[in-house]
Amino acid sequence: MERNILLLGNPKLYEVSTPIEKADLPRFEPVVRDLHDTLLAFRKKYRAGRAIAAPQIGVQKRMLYMYIDAPVVFVNPVLEPVGDEKMEVMDDCMSFPHLLVRVQRYKKCKITYRDMKWQKQEMVLEGDLSELLQHEYDHLDGILATMRAVDTRSFYIKQET
Repeated sequence: MERNILLLGNPKLYEVSTPIEKADLPRFEPVVRDLHDTLLAFRKKYRAGRAIAAPQIGVQKRMLYMYIDAPVVFVNPVLEPVGDEKMEVMDDCMSFPHLLVRVQRYKKCKITYRDMKWQKQEMVLEGDLSELLQHEYDHLDGILATMRAVDTRSFYIKQET
């Protein structure tokens, strides 16, 4: 079911999410479907969107959903940079669909997580996928891209096409 995406300024977006317990996984299958449906609806409306964090639909749990070539569910992810090299990017967000924010992100990162079968998984990501997962991971800690702006002149309104 498509859910409303919480928008910039909603206090729930600034809360730190809590971990998911193995025994609770079956309860989160509907949440995964909602994340999927919400992501696809956003993609249809805005022609953008590759991933979404559970807190963006009001679920304060440590879960991310990414759909690029195939769906990937990240349960209780742990993200760490690989190296010190950073890149500057224009970050956008489903919680503020008409705004871009210039931020710095690590060029390469590693994410360790559980899948929906509670199997431990790991990915090393570079470039735009590294940036994407850093952005989504921030949502789990109540951090928005607006809080990572390079400076006070790093905000841009998206032009309609």
